[in-house]
Amino acid sequence: MYERVVGATLTYMEHVPPPAEELALLDRELVQLDARRVQLLNRRTWLLTVLQQQAAPLPPFPRHPPSPPAWHYPAPLRPGGPGRAAAPRSAQNVLLSLGGLLLIIAAIAFTLVSWGAMGIGGRSAVLAAVTVGALAAPAVLLKRGLSSTAESLAAPALVLTVLDAYALHAVAAPGTDGLAFAAVAAAVLATGWAAYGTALGKLRLPLPAAAVAGQFPLLLGAWAAEASALGFGWALLVTAAADTAVVLWGKGLGVRVTAGLCAVVTGVLALLVGLVMSVSADGALSAVRPGVLLLVGAAVALFGAWRARREFALVAGCLAGLAAMAAVGGVLRTAVPEHWAVVAYLVCAVVLMAVLRTQVSRPAGQGVLAGAAVVVAGSVLVALPPAAAVLLGPLSLLTDVWSGAPDRIREAMGMSVPWSGMAASPVVLAVVAGVLFAAHRSRPVGVPGAPVAAGAGWRGGAAAGALCLGWGALLVLPAALDAGYVLAVAAQVVLVAGLLLVAVHGLSGAPLTSLSAVAATALVCAPAGAAAVGVLSLASEAATYTVFGVLLGLFAGAAVRARVTAVRAVFACVAVLCAIMVASAVGTSLGLAVHEGAPVLLVVTAVTVLLGFRLRGPVSPAVELSGAFGALLALAMAVPSPPFLALVLALCGVLAAATAVRPERRQVAGYLSAVLFMAAMWVRLVASGVTVPEAYTLPVTVPALVVGVLRLRRDPAASSWTAFGPGLAATLVPSLFAAWVDTEWLRPLLLGVAALVITLLGARFRLQALLLLGGGVLALVTLHELAPYVVQVAGALPRWLPPALAGVLLLVVGATYEHRLRDARRLRDALGRMR
Repeated sequence: MYERVVGATLTYMEHVPPPAEELALLDRELVQLDARRVQLLNRRTWLLTVLQQQAAPLPPFPRHPPSPPAWHYPAPLRPGGPGRAAAPRSAQNVLLSLGGLLLIIAAIAFTLVSWGAMGIGGRSAVLAAVTVGALAAPAVLLKRGLSSTAESLAAPALVLTVLDAYALHAVAAPGTDGLAFAAVAAAVLATGWAAYGTALGKLRLPLPAAAVAGQFPLLLGAWAAEASALGFGWALLVTAAADTAVVLWGKGLGVRVTAGLCAVVTGVLALLVGLVMSVSADGALSAVRPGVLLLVGAAVALFGAWRARREFALVAGCLAGLAAMAAVGGVLRTAVPEHWAVVAYLVCAVVLMAVLRTQVSRPAGQGVLAGAAVVVAGSVLVALPPAAAVLLGPLSLLTDVWSGAPDRIREAMGMSVPWSGMAASPVVLAVVAGVLFAAHRSRPVGVPGAPVAAGAGWRGGAAAGALCLGWGALLVLPAALDAGYVLAVAAQVVLVAGLLLVAVHGLSGAPLTSLSAVAATALVCAPAGAAAVGVLSLASEAATYTVFGVLLGLFAGAAVRARVTAVRAVFACVAVLCAIMVASAVGTSLGLAVHEGAPVLLVVTAVTVLLGFRLRGPVSPAVELSGAFGALLALAMAVPSPPFLALVLALCGVLAAATAVRPERRQVAGYLSAVLFMAAMWVRLVASGVTVPEAYTLPVTVPALVVGVLRLRRDPAASSWTAFGPGLAATLVPSLFAAWVDTEWLRPLLLGVAALVITLLGARFRLQALLLLGGGVLALVTLHELAPYVVQVAGALPRWLPPALAGVLLLVVGATYEHRLRDARRLRDALGRMR
C-alpha cells in the first residue's frame, strides 16, 4: 500500500488530473488507509490479550490478519518458553550455589571435627571416595546437559582436594615441614586443577582456581627456605611472569582475567621489593642485585604490554619504564651525594625519553614515556620546596624592617631551610625546563591523524612550563650558592625585567582570549617575582628605595608598552603598589610616626587621580582603585591619632571631589566626597572635645540646605539626597551621637522635635532623604529615651513571657507573611518614587 501511495503521489506531481478524477483517487486511498488502521488495531488488541494471559493457551487471532514481517512482531511467549525461563533459572542457580556451599561446610566439618572418630583406613577410604565421586560427578552431569549442576558440584570437589592434601600431611607425613609441604601441595593442586579444567572444558571454575593456586608454590617455597628479601622478590617475579604467560596464551576469559589480576599483584609486590632494596643500598654492588630484579620485571611488563590491549598496555608500559629507571638510577645514586640522588633518577628519565621519543606509535611505548614523565614530575616536586623557601623566606623581614643588609643571601631568609640539600634544586629545575623546551621545539609526535590544535596546545604548554621552571631555577640558584645579598637582589630584579619583556613582547596586539601560554606565564610570574624581591629588599633602606624604584619604572614602562587592556591594567596596578611602598618608605626615612606618615601616602592617590584625567580609558579604573587602596592604608595608619585621622579624611574628601569633576565619576565620587567631609568634621569635633557639636554643624547645615533648595528649583529632577543629604547629616549625625551619651533631657527633646519636623516635611513634599534621615534619627532618639523603661519592665516580667511573646509574634508574621511582603513591596515602590 505504501508503494501505491508513493506512486499516486508521484503521479500527482507529474500530472495533475481533473478535479473529479483526483477526488476519486483520494477517496480510494483513504478507504485503504482506514482498512489498514483497523487491521493494526486488531493486532494490538490481540497482543494485549497475549500479554495479559501468558499462562493460558493463546486465543485465536480474529479475522485472520496478514502475517506481519518477522522483524516487526515478536513470537508469542508460550508457557515454558525462553521468556519464562529466567526466573526458574535464577532460582535454580541460587539453590545450586547454596547446596554446594553446604557440601563444602560439611566436608570441612567432617575433616576437622569428626576425623578422629574413624580409623586410618576408614578415614582415607571415606575422604578418597567422596573426592573421587565429587570430581567424577561434573563429568556425568555435563554429558546429560546439566551444566549448572555440574558447575555447582565442581566447587566442593576442588575444596575436597585441598582437604585431601591437609589429611595427607596430618596422617601420612606429620613430621615434614609444613611450609615445604604446602608449597608442593599448591603446585600439585594447581597442576591437577588445570588438567581437570582442560579435560572438562565446559566448567568455568577449575582453570581460574588453578591460576590462584599457582601463586603460592614459589612464595611458600621461598618462605620454607628462609630466603632473603631478594629471594622473595624473585619468587614473586617468576610467579608474575607465569601469570603473564597465562594471560597471553591461556584459553577462556575467566582464567585470563584471574591470571591478569594475580600478575598485577605479584608483579607490583616484586617491583616494590626491588625498589626498596635499591633505594636502601649503600654501594654500587649492593644496588646491582635489586637492579637486575627490576630490569627483569621491566622486561616482563614490557613483553606483556607489547601484546595487551591499549588500556592495559599503557599501564604495563608505565610500570616497565618506572622499573627500568629505578634499576639504573639506583646504581647511579650510589655514585653521587645523597641530596643529588634525585638528579640520578632524573637523568635516567631524560635519557629514556630521548631514546623513545620517536617510538611511541604503540601503546607500550606511550606507557614507557608516561613512566618517564612521572619520574620527571616527581623530581620537580622534590625541587619545589627550596623555591618556595626563597619566595616566602624573606617574609620574616616584615617584622624587622631596615635592620641592615646582610652579607650573604641566606642570612636574609628567616625560614629554617636545609641549605645543604638545596644544591640539586636549581639543577633539577633547569634540566626539566630544558626537556620541556626541547619538546616545544621538536616536531609533535603522536597518533596519526590527531588534530593540529592539540599538538599546538601541547607545545604551548611545554614552552610555558619551560619558562616557569627556568625562572624557578634562576631564582633558587643564588640561595643554593649562598651568593652575596646585593648580587642576589640584583639577579631577582633582572629576572623580573626579563619576565616583563617576555610578557609585553608576547602580548603585543593580541586579544586577551588568545594569550600565548608563555606570555601568560610571564604575566603571572612577574608580579610574584616582584613581590619576592620587594620583601627581600626590606633588609636595608637603600635596597628598599632602589628595588621599589626600579620596579616602579619597569612596571610603568610595561604598562605603557603593552597593547592588551587587561595586561596594561595589571601592570599599572603593580606600579601603583610600588609607588605606595616608596611613599611609605619616605615617611619612615623622615622619622615620622605611623600616623604622621599617613598624609604622605595620599600623594600617590593624588597622582592616580591626575592619571585618571590623563588616561581616560579602560585602564583608568584600575589605576584609580589602586590609588584608593593607598588612601585606605593612609586611613588605617591615621586611626590612632584622631586629629590626623580628621586631616586624612578631609584630604581624601578633596581627592574624591576632584575625581567627581569627571562626569562619569560624578555620581559615586560626589557622594563619597560628601561622606568624607562630614566624617572629617565629626572626627575633628570629637578630637577637640566639643560637647555642643550643633554650634559648629548648624552654620554648615543652614547654608547647605539653602543651596539644596536652590538646586531643586533649578533642577526639579535632582535627587533629594544630593540637595539635602549632606547638609542634614552634618548636624543630625553628630547630634545623635551626642544625645546617646547625654544624661540631660533637653538635647534629646530638641533633636527629636527637629527629626519629627524633618520627617513630616519629607512625607509632605515626597523627599526621600528628609523622610529616611529624619525618621531614622527620630527612631533612634526614641529608643534611647525609652530604653531604661523597657529594661525595668523586662526585669519585672516573668522570664517565660518574652519567649512566649516572641513565639506569638513569629506565628503572626508567618501567618501574614505574604500580606507583609506585599506591604513591604508597596513601601519600597513608594520610596522609590520619591526624589
